[in-house]
Amino acid sequence: MTSHNDSVTFDNGPFLTFAEFDRVYDSLKSWNEYSPETIERGALNFITPEIVRASAACVKTGRLIHMGLPWNTISGPDNAKPATHYMVSLAQFEAPEPTSNRDFIGVDYHGKAVSHMDAPTHIVYRGELFGGKKSAEFVTTEGSQWASIEKLGPVVTRGVLLDAALLRGVEWLEPGTAIRAKDIIAMEEKFGFTISQGDCVLLRSGHFARREKIGVWNPDNLSAGFHVDVMTLFKERKVSVIGADGDSDVRPSPVTGVESPIHVLALPGMGIPLLDNLYLESLAQACGQEKRWTFQIALAPLNIPRGTGSPVNPIAIL
Repeated sequence: MTSHNDSVTFDNGPFLTFAEFDRVYDSLKSWNEYSPETIERGALNFITPEIVRASAACVKTGRLIHMGLPWNTISGPDNAKPATHYMVSLAQFEAPEPTSNRDFIGVDYHGKAVSHMDAPTHIVYRGELFGGKKSAEFVTTEGSQWASIEKLGPVVTRGVLLDAALLRGVEWLEPGTAIRAKDIIAMEEKFGFTISQGDCVLLRSGHFARREKIGVWNPDNLSAGFHVDVMTLFKERKVSVIGADGDSDVRPSPVTGVESPIHVLALPGMGIPLLDNLYLESLAQACGQEKRWTFQIALAPLNIPRGTGSPVNPIAIL
């Protein structure tokens, strides 16, 4: 099923009405599956010490690959709010040795240009955060008192690369293409893995391969990503983290009145942290060379009290 926008066809269906999506949300939300002591970590509770230890079995060659994008200080169609980086002092003055060079960094990281991790408190649906807390009561100008980023990390578990472009035999998926649950099953069968409890699942659409070859575009409402129907599969498999080289959502959205349905289902619904804007080209190349698409992954979001997320540079250990 396709949608049309200014004579361009997108393979982002099937489509859902707001009421249909609302029913999906209520069927998938996992608010009652955790204790009061554990609920703020949501699906990260699936990563037990046993799963952390088992992820080490994925380390075969010791190859390290980072997935964070370069710190982007240049404005562009996909970077409306550039990161900041400037020097606050240079080692140019006579002083007792040593002298030093010091710099400042700052960023409005929720967007399309910075690799980052979304905490459950980032997205609000029907006025509520994960667990049913009212956003208006728990989030102020000073940050969030509930399910914030400092309560999540660090994370070490098994990573699984869903190379959707490779599955279809193309360099990249065109923006507006949805990856569905049946595509994930096909990748499991073709590439020889099974998504299981505690996994960090990463979708490669080839976003940055396309960007490097064709040029920059505004992905705010034009990107490949997951369709809503994958979330039932992820719930059944007890997935702990979802990420992508976009922001996980297919855009345009297939849901009437909901711009980011994957964000809604994952964060306030299921308590699954999201990794947005990852550079997955190097990882995809390595996985192809080694003919395996599972690895150990390490995530260390910044320890930001009351933060709704954090810049992050995930590391894959093959």
